[in-house]
Amino acid sequence: MPRKPRIEMPGFHHVLNRGVEQIKVFLEEKDFTAFMELLCKACREYGVSVHSYALMSNHYHLLIETSRENLSLFMRRLNATYAIYFNKRYKRSGHLWQGRFKSWFVTDEGYLYTLIRYIEYNPLKAELVKKTGEYPYSSAQYFVGQPQKPMPTCLKDSVMLEDFASDAERREFFRSGIDETVLDEVKKASALVVINEKPKTDDRKRLEKLFGKTGTKAQRNEKILEAWESGISQHKISAFLNLSQPTVNGIIRRVEGKRKGKSTIAIT
Repeated sequence: MPRKPRIEMPGFHHVLNRGVEQIKVFLEEKDFTAFMELLCKACREYGVSVHSYALMSNHYHLLIETSRENLSLFMRRLNATYAIYFNKRYKRSGHLWQGRFKSWFVTDEGYLYTLIRYIEYNPLKAELVKKTGEYPYSSAQYFVGQPQKPMPTCLKDSVMLEDFASDAERREFFRSGIDETVLDEVKKASALVVINEKPKTDDRKRLEKLFGKTGTKAQRNEKILEAWESGISQHKISAFLNLSQPTVNGIIRRVEGKRKGKSTIAIT
């Protein structure tokens, strides 16, 4: 049976992944901490924000917002780097995750807030805590609880912090129940987005147009970043230019770093 197409368009995505054969992927507090550090690092690299999360023992839920068509690249980096950490720490080998991650595109604000409640209620449903905000490995602790650790940098732009002025307002928000039928509608609406999404222009033609005129190496490197930012995968860019993917990845990192450096100097 063919795989369903992944929705890559910029916007809000609910992402879920489980350990292979339901194994626990978080065994100690250090594992939860390592995952959050890798998550925030990947967010910085790919221009992603986290709005809500819950890390359970054998799976995780994320509500993220992408700014480019790079959801799969972002998730591949996150899952791969955590799998490397976990396998090294526990001296194991093989796959850590149960196949492809699942994701749903969030189509409107009503779905968005229903998903936040759903994600933050996971520890309560598992009877790990009695109140929202008590679980130390979900974002609710930063919305209504008394966190023991500083807020992750990738959570600081959460809609929960922007749209609700106080802890009291956020507590009231979480007192509302979850309408399970709304969650079903989220999945249906996400499927409709896949059906209606316009097909992308052929990436090969886009690359030919972008790199049509041979320039300096610096100009080529700028165009590599431009191609990647437009949603073309590093794999396709590397194949078109006859470069290795690690080389393309390194060029993207260097050009991004130079841009950030110039921006900082200008502001100063």
